[in-house]
Amino acid sequence: MKIKKFLNTILLFEIIFLLQQNIFAAGDELNTVMSIMLVFTVIIIAATLWLSVVYSEKNDNEGKAFLNPYRKFMKMLTKSTPIENEKDILLDHEYDGIKELDSKVPPWFAFLFYGTIVFSIIYMVRFHVIGSGDVQAEEYLEEIRAAQVERQILIKTGAFLNEETVTFTKDAGALSNGKDIFIKNCAACHANDGGGLVGPNLTDEYWINGGGIKNVFKVIKYGVPAKGMISWQTQLSPTQMQEVASYILTLEGTEPANPKQPEGEKWVEPKEEETKS
Repeated sequence: MKIKKFLNTILLFEIIFLLQQNIFAAGDELNTVMSIMLVFTVIIIAATLWLSVVYSEKNDNEGKAFLNPYRKFMKMLTKSTPIENEKDILLDHEYDGIKELDSKVPPWFAFLFYGTIVFSIIYMVRFHVIGSGDVQAEEYLEEIRAAQVERQILIKTGAFLNEETVTFTKDAGALSNGKDIFIKNCAACHANDGGGLVGPNLTDEYWINGGGIKNVFKVIKYGVPAKGMISWQTQLSPTQMQEVASYILTLEGTEPANPKQPEGEKWVEPKEEETKS
C-alpha cells in the first residue's frame, strides 16, 4: 500500500506541475515550456515504471527497500534509539508520571556546536587580535576615503561642472586652452578677436542671453537654436566649456578690429558671483 501511495503522490505532483506550466506559459515561451513538460513527463513515467518493476520483483509493496538507505542515513545523523529499545535507556526517576530517556546528543547538533566554537575562534583572531578583518566602522571609513578619492578624480575630469556649479578660472593654462578652443570653434561666428561677425560682439558689456560665467557656460553647453548657435556639450567636455567661457569673459574691454554694435542688455555682475570670480 505504501508504494502505491508513493507512486500516486509522484503522479499528483506531475499533474500539478503540468497544469501550472500551462497556466503561466504564453507567447514565445510556450514552445520551451512544452518541451520541458514533455521531457519531465517522460522522466516521471520512466521512473514510475522502474520503481514498479523493482518493487514487484522484490515483493516489497511496503517500500522498505526503497526507504532503507534514507533510514540508515537518518540513524547515522541522529544516533536515535529505536522505540523498541527505549526501555534500555530509560532513567529511574520520573516527574509527575513523565519519564526521561538518557538519549545521546545527535551528531548533527554536536557538529554544529563545535563548528560555532571554531568559527568564533577564527572570527576573534581575525577581527580583534590580528586586526586584518574590516569591522563595520573601518569599512565605513574606507568607503568614505574611496569616495573622496573618486570625487577628486571626477572634479579633475569636470564631471561635476554644470551651469550651476561652474566658476570663472584665472589659470593661465586653462585660459590658453580656452583661447585655442575659441579660435577653432567660435571665431567663424564671433571673429578671432571676439568683435563679432554673424554672432554678437563679445568684447562689450552687452549680452543677449545674460553675461557672467554661468550664463556663458549655459549658452555654450545648450546653444541658442533660435539664433543658429549649436549645442557644444557633445563636442566639448565640461572642463573645456569652462575654459572657453572663462576666456570669452576676458575679452570684455578689449578693442577688436571691427566691432559690431552692442546687442542685448548691459550686464551687471551680481555681487555674490563677482566675489567668487
